[in-house]
Amino acid sequence: MPGFAPPVADERTALTAYLAHQRRALRVTAYGLTEEQARLTPSASELSIGGLIKHAARCEAFWTDLILQRPREVQRSADESDADEFTLAPDETLAGALAAHAAAAERTDAVIAGIPDLGRAVPVPQGLPWFPAEVREWSVRWVLLHLIEETARHGGHADVIRESIDGATLYPLLATAERWPDPWFQPWNPRP
Repeated sequence: MPGFAPPVADERTALTAYLAHQRRALRVTAYGLTEEQARLTPSASELSIGGLIKHAARCEAFWTDLILQRPREVQRSADESDADEFTLAPDETLAGALAAHAAAAERTDAVIAGIPDLGRAVPVPQGLPWFPAEVREWSVRWVLLHLIEETARHGGHADVIRESIDGATLYPLLATAERWPDPWFQPWNPRP
């Protein structure tokens, strides 16, 4: 069913299907972009499509490590900028960001598939100002919902950036990238 998450029968399938759908929407914003276009920041923010995909990959890896209770590198301090998180460095590419995003998604999906109870506790990192001090744990279910929220939020940012770059919007991009049969609108074509 093009453009929608598939019908689901249970909670786990619903959460993972909606996360996959939001990932797909974020990734398609990069379809057909040049390396230069993937780095453009045409809105009031410093966000670029390549940077958003890079951030989404790192975000997913971070949360999957939390689920697995694996130690992570030291987080930035509250007064440090996170701008590097949202931009491609000179030695990074859009293809690399997309590959990292796909790898992070595959790893998350494998980890979630191996957890029998989505209510399982995930300890909240302590001592970081962006995590609530009064909350000691989340559930795996909460982490999945947060990943859906985070991916959708950045997918919306990427939609605005992409439309600012060349006028492309989600459904024409999806129809073109996925070769939908009989799309109900004109598939995207790059401007001459």
